[in-house]
Amino acid sequence: MKLAVVGGGSTYTPELIDGFARLRDTLPVEELVLVDPDAHRLELVGGLARRIFAKQGHPGRIVTTSDIDAGVADADAVLLQLRVGGQAARNQDETWPLECGCVGQETTGAGGLAKALRTVPVVLDIAERVRRTNPNAWIIDFTNPVGIVTRALLQAGHKAVGLCNVAIGFQRKFAALLDVTPGEVHLDHVGLNHLSWELGVRLGGPEGENVLPRLIAEHGDAIADDLHMPRAVVDRLGVVPSYYLRYFYAHDEVVRELGTKPSRAAEVAAMEKELLAMYGDPALDEKPALLAKRGGAFYSEAAVDLAASLLGGGGSAVQVVNTYNKGTLPFLPDDAVIEVQARVDGTGATPLAVPELDPLYSGLIANVTAYEDLALEAALRGGRDRVFKALLAHPLIGQFEYAEALTDKLIAHNREHLAWA
Repeated sequence: MKLAVVGGGSTYTPELIDGFARLRDTLPVEELVLVDPDAHRLELVGGLARRIFAKQGHPGRIVTTSDIDAGVADADAVLLQLRVGGQAARNQDETWPLECGCVGQETTGAGGLAKALRTVPVVLDIAERVRRTNPNAWIIDFTNPVGIVTRALLQAGHKAVGLCNVAIGFQRKFAALLDVTPGEVHLDHVGLNHLSWELGVRLGGPEGENVLPRLIAEHGDAIADDLHMPRAVVDRLGVVPSYYLRYFYAHDEVVRELGTKPSRAAEVAAMEKELLAMYGDPALDEKPALLAKRGGAFYSEAAVDLAASLLGGGGSAVQVVNTYNKGTLPFLPDDAVIEVQARVDGTGATPLAVPELDPLYSGLIANVTAYEDLALEAALRGGRDRVFKALLAHPLIGQFEYAEALTDKLIAHNREHLAWA
């Protein structure tokens, strides 16, 4: 089995490598290719990757290359984890929206749109290269904004599934609170990427007992602290929202906070510098503890599980993924991309039925889906007017004056990445 990771020079990659090494019985990788245009990062990450495999006795071969076509040739699956423009572009995404009093964040609001505009054309180009070398290869997208990028891939006819670590993070946290194994916890996870709620936490499977009320009653303070939301919000809703919902439920508070501290991109850039120095140490043969602060917790386990299921291995039959709606949420079109529990096998992902949604959730999902429609149109076709309409449609913006100003700022800060600008 051959896998390729595009964006293999990411500081995330040792987390992924560790998962491949530990879970080799689930996903027996014979060749793993790390693809990245940054030769220096690739050398550091590739060296550590080989040492991790060696220490854990993994027989697989790790190859590094900056040649996308060579890297993805004959791959059974290709994982996408790229960041167009790097942390410098992310830093802009997180700062210029604040000038208009709007949230500056890399996956939602104006910053999220900027990332989508930079990313979608690049991802589609890579996907076409994959299709030319192996039309049967699966593409697993971890690149944000996952929902929009996955829809672009599916709309273009690629065999693609989107993946995020939010759900597996909740599964692991709830399992620890309940003192059960993660495999015993099934989530009624419903929504879009970075706009989701845990409507139920079931023991033993989709039909198991819903213990979410007990979890909230007994561990509500810990859950609320993880979300950076007041306990009263969790109690009032009776469900557990993704921590990304804080941008919607406490928008003005978040904007004030973001204006008083360095951007997350600046923090990550400093962390990456330290991590890369560690990766260059020939004595290091395991992922360093600092990597846990980088983000992406449990990403490797989710990625291995998904790849194994798609490639006919031993992955879980049911997983939370991003895929076509196909009538699962009746208020959305079939070709909207949603994030729910799905049955995954060699044919792809088929969403499971979900509980009926309260209008409090379905209304916001429908609104953000409409924004994503417009965002994808802007990413595919370009043009100032399309960017403006997407910004005006986003519920975190929604005002003509803000949308006008943010459109100009977005284009000015991203001109080098926008072929039409």
